[in-house]
Amino acid sequence: MTVRKGKKLTISIQEHMAIDVCPGPIRPIRQISAYFPRLSPTAEPISPNPASLLALSPGVGASGGTSRGLLSPLQAEVRGGGGTLSAASSIETSVDICSSDSDDSTALGTLEFELRYETATSSLHCTIIRAKGLKPMDFNGLADPYVKLHLLPGACKANKLKTRTIRNSLNPVWNETLTYIGITEEDMHRKTLRLSVCDEDKLTHNEFIGESRVALRRVKPDQTKRFYTCLEHPPPLPSPTAMGAALRGISCYLREWENEQLTSLEERGRLLLSLQLLPPPAEGEAEGRRGGLYVGVHRCAHLAAMDVNGFSDPYVKIYLKPDVKKKSKHKTAVIKKTLNPEFNEEFFYEISLSELVHKTLEVTVWDYDLGRSNDFIGGVCLSCHVQGDALRHWMDCLRNKGQRVERWHILTNELPQTTCHD
Repeated sequence: MTVRKGKKLTISIQEHMAIDVCPGPIRPIRQISAYFPRLSPTAEPISPNPASLLALSPGVGASGGTSRGLLSPLQAEVRGGGGTLSAASSIETSVDICSSDSDDSTALGTLEFELRYETATSSLHCTIIRAKGLKPMDFNGLADPYVKLHLLPGACKANKLKTRTIRNSLNPVWNETLTYIGITEEDMHRKTLRLSVCDEDKLTHNEFIGESRVALRRVKPDQTKRFYTCLEHPPPLPSPTAMGAALRGISCYLREWENEQLTSLEERGRLLLSLQLLPPPAEGEAEGRRGGLYVGVHRCAHLAAMDVNGFSDPYVKIYLKPDVKKKSKHKTAVIKKTLNPEFNEEFFYEISLSELVHKTLEVTVWDYDLGRSNDFIGGVCLSCHVQGDALRHWMDCLRNKGQRVERWHILTNELPQTTCHD
């Protein structure tokens, strides 16, 4: 800086910038290890010893002398640098960050519930016991919580169950049992139960608090299992376009997985069918008995809602195809305003075993609409050319002649091409 005699003290812009940028000694840059110490927030506080901390610091040698590398926050206090954090304050700050930012699910609350699967009735009982420490959602610092159940994968509206709402409580107690009907052993191995806790608002839309997911394969048949889970935020949907070039392989895999989910068949409910194959009467038996196939349509469960009132008017149609003479069609009665109808109707096809092997039993569920075309809810086909539960049910019927074989079937949104919309 140059000052001429008799003139005012002036500072150039370069000198002014240099003063602002460098007001004092260079402060050490905090290391990332200072933010993530190897301490548990719930453990007993340990009084830090500067000497021992210096020995563990990466910038200090074994003999106690410091190296010429970057200064850590622990070294800065011992060296006496101005404006630096001490070792104790560094550790305390890191623990506070971890404790407040560690697991946000504890801030959402916990949920206690029980699951029991009964093989005899093919039903899954979920008892919602209580929740504790829920996140306040209303202006009064409370919430109006209720619990929703969904089976994944599957149609959310078709298999949604809901508890009652507890008003003005962050520790609600329900002790309410919700039951899924028609749950097969295959469902127990591949399905996941999602329990969502929401806050009910009468004037605005309901608010989501948190959720918990349980794989049903963790539940043993005919045994009650209790769960204590922390509520979590829903998992974020992966976006392959937002990934870098290093994750290109994972991106391709996720893209294929998303396409598979989009093209997969949607579940529309469950149907309980019974099949009984009666052999033709032998010589000397009563002539009144006929040989053929009895098809019993007993009930449906968790059907998809097709009407604006949140219900359906379901009925069932069955065909035995190929149907050259157009005489194999049977229909049940229409049950009004329900998603869990009970039909308990039985139909008979006079047919031999040799002919039945080449036939396909097509069962479809429809929603009756007055004055317009009926809505297709779902269907299932049973024959020797299908897979899964439908094939097992069909083969059990052919093997066990004279015995009634019952099984639940999953209704999908695939409409057979030969089905009529009547």
